[in-house]
Amino acid sequence: MRRIIGFLGCILLLAACGSDSGKFRLEGRLRNVNQAEFWVYSPDGAMQGIDTITVRNGRFAYELEMTKEGTLMIVFPNYSEQPVFARPGKTVSIKGDATHLKEIIIEGTSENEDMTSLRLELNDLTPPDIPGAASDFIKEHPSSRVSLYLLHRYFLQTQEPDYQQALKLTKLMLKEDPDNVKLTRLSTQLPKLQGGRPGSSLPKFSTTDIKGNKVTEAALRRPANIISTWATWSYQSTTMLQRLRQLKKQYGDRLGVVSICLDSRQQDCKQRVDRDSLKWPTVCDGKIWDSPLLETFGLSDVPANLVIDGKGRIVARNLPVQQLEERIANLLK
Repeated sequence: MRRIIGFLGCILLLAACGSDSGKFRLEGRLRNVNQAEFWVYSPDGAMQGIDTITVRNGRFAYELEMTKEGTLMIVFPNYSEQPVFARPGKTVSIKGDATHLKEIIIEGTSENEDMTSLRLELNDLTPPDIPGAASDFIKEHPSSRVSLYLLHRYFLQTQEPDYQQALKLTKLMLKEDPDNVKLTRLSTQLPKLQGGRPGSSLPKFSTTDIKGNKVTEAALRRPANIISTWATWSYQSTTMLQRLRQLKKQYGDRLGVVSICLDSRQQDCKQRVDRDSLKWPTVCDGKIWDSPLLETFGLSDVPANLVIDGKGRIVARNLPVQQLEERIANLLK
């Protein structure tokens, strides 16, 4: 009888462990905040759409069903973002002061602890020195998911992307992780990303939007123009999309806009376009990162954007919302 009871106990224990093996848990406590909401999304498909994390009495907990590792982006009320590297069956904690979010501690796995140490180091550097420190980390940790995040953050999502350095680092990382699909895609894509440089002319293009209408560079011959990328799963890009809608309403026909949606399902894109009543051409070919338009415009991230003047000249790229608004206002003076 004891053997049977012991056997059943082992089965129950294994079942209990297995029930949590597919879950990732994020928990934390922040000082100087009582009640709030954070947003969470994944840039690499670990979760669909955008979710919320509720903070009560400074504490919060969030669970996510996962079958494979992924990256989560936590968006705080001040719109700053922090990456969290999630794995099924793991628990990660966040602690610190809500008034000093750059100094929060994220721990529970080696990748999150590495990212925390690096972030604290970067806080003490001047902006010109940060890419060098990020590059050094990537060279020392070529197989880390932290390195892939840093590659995008400091070499691709900037106003002046360094495609040459990004390609060198990508090849280094690919040697350590030859089966990484994201790195393989980047190694193929980066050598082709020569378009979209400030000062150059907008390349000619021809495509079809989600309503079946032909779209060419003629759609961007207004006094001010924007090309933007977005996806339903990217909080930053959908926030940018809402601001673009307000700018379009404000400036009307003086502002030309073309959006590229990187959702894999056109239906998801169409629903968002209809829901938000977007009044400009939106292209969604379902090819995600392999969309030919990304290569044409030299865009490699979400969100990303190009600003084009009335003469068809690219004057800026990858501007945050406030700078984008200022640049458009200056062009339309």
